[in-house]
Formats: sequence, structure tokens, C-alpha cells
Amino acid sequence: MAGLNGEALLKRLPPVRGRLEANAPLADLTWFRAGGPAEVLFTPADEADLAAFLKGTAADIPVYVIGVGSNLLVRDGGVAGVVIRLGRGFADVTLEDGNRIRAGAAALDVRVARFAQEKSIDALTFLRGIPGTIGGALRMNAGAYGGETKDVLVEARAVDRTGNIHVLSNADLKYTYRHSGAPEDLIFTSALLQGRAGDPAEIAAAMDKITSSREATQPIKSRTGGSTFKNPPGNKSWQLIDAAGMRGFAVGPAKVSELHCNFLINEGGATAAQIEELGETVRSRVKANSGIDLDWEIKRIGLASQGAS
Repeated sequence: MAGLNGEALLKRLPPVRGRLEANAPLADLTWFRAGGPAEVLFTPADEADLAAFLKGTAADIPVYVIGVGSNLLVRDGGVAGVVIRLGRGFADVTLEDGNRIRAGAAALDVRVARFAQEKSIDALTFLRGIPGTIGGALRMNAGAYGGETKDVLVEARAVDRTGNIHVLSNADLKYTYRHSGAPEDLIFTSALLQGRAGDPAEIAAAMDKITSSREATQPIKSRTGGSTFKNPPGNKSWQLIDAAGMRGFAVGPAKVSELHCNFLINEGGATAAQIEELGETVRSRVKANSGIDLDWEIKRIGLASQGAS
């Protein structure tokens, strides 16, 4: 395959206890169901396996990490280098003293919210409204329904590009709106979250309210990547997109959701290029209409086409 040569790259990588796969399809690992393959896909067995792999991998080999692909657009040419996807070895959720929960980076946010509810722990309810993993929440200070990751994080564990393990405090991560100041090469492996004592029935009711709200206002059963653009200061992206006349606008099978126009959806067979073109068209129309630049919240990685950059 032009541009990517997974079999050749495999020969340059260290032995692992997890799984290495050359030329691995990524489309089915993303919520958009679009995009090209990973030159090599690595699923580490655990944190030690990940650290050893990073330590033994040459610095000139690009490395990317993905979660459940809920906030990700993989371009059609695929991803050169190694894509790391954290699996079961990073999905544990456990209770600690003082209404604290330790969650692996691959644990779904909704699972952590449910675990907290079952343990009568409040303050983590907002995680029910985030369609991703704890690792993604740590990287982008994910938030919903009045809560943000920075509000509940005590500390996070991460591995750097050279295989060293770090424990970072909330302050170390320099959180701002939908952004972490942590170095880009850090791969988060777990988080310690602080809750407070609560009534499980009341927490469950609050979670049900979030679920109902999402189902009524967001196209959560469609092929989508969640909120596409960050809210500019003092504005809401969906309102700016709506005011620019872009609700329902389409580029082929890629379409601006009519239910919530800060969501782009793949109606079936859309390429990543069409989805990205749609997003850039939305940005240009909003800029022309309001003078405001929208910033992508969805992460885009990979090559536009085989051999491209």
C-alpha cells in the first residue's frame, strides 16, 4: 500500500506482550466509521508493556494514541507510524478511600459515572454525558452538563515517549476550556478522581436526566464525532452555525445534523475528506456571517491520501 508499509515498520519495533497489527483498519474503531488504516496498531497489555514499547521504539517513528474514537476523525490516507489503542489492561475502575475512584484511561466515562452512583459517590455525574474514555477526558479536559474533568481530578498517571512514568497533579495539567497543558507526548494511563458522598437514588435520577437530554437534543445514534467545534468565548457554536444557515447542509453523505448543528454525521459511506470538507465549509460560513473563527474540538489525524501529508 503506497505511503504506508506496516510489515516493514513491524520489523523496527520491540517485542511486546500485547498485540501488534500491520496495516490495521481504523474506520470501525471510530464513531464516524470513516478513514484509513494504521501503519501499525499496538494494543498494549498494561502500563509496563506500554512503557517498555515506548522506551524501545526509535524516536523517529511517529506515535499516536486513540481511545474509543468518539472524538476522532482519521483521514483517508491512514496514519503513518504506530497508533496505540489502550484496551482491557487499562479499563479497571476501583474504589479508594475518601470517596475517590481510580479509573484506567480506557474506562468509558459513562462506566465511571455508573460505578460512582453504585458506590454512593456524587460529583462525577457529568461523566454520563461524555461519550468517550477517561484518557480522552484527561487530554482535553472533557466536560458536560456543568462539570469538567479539572473539577474532580486529583492526579493522573502517564507514560512519556521515552517510557518514563509520571504522576501529575491537577495543577500540573494546566487545564483550560477543553484543553490540557500537558506535553503532547504523554499517554495517560489512569486517573484518581475525587467525588463526595451522595444519595444513589438522587445521583441515578440526575444521570437519567442527562441521558434523556442527550437523546432529545443530540444525534447520539448516528455516526458522529460528538461536538465538532469548541464554543467560542461568550458564544455557542451551534447557534453560530445555525445563524450561518448551515443546519442540514451536506457534502455528499456528510451532513450537519438537523437535530444539533454542532454535530457532523456520516449518513453512510462518507469519506473522512468529505467530513473534513464539511467542517471547513461550516467554519468559513460562520466566519463570513459572524466574524468568529470556530476551532475544531474533534481531533483529526493522518494523511489526506496515501503518500500525502
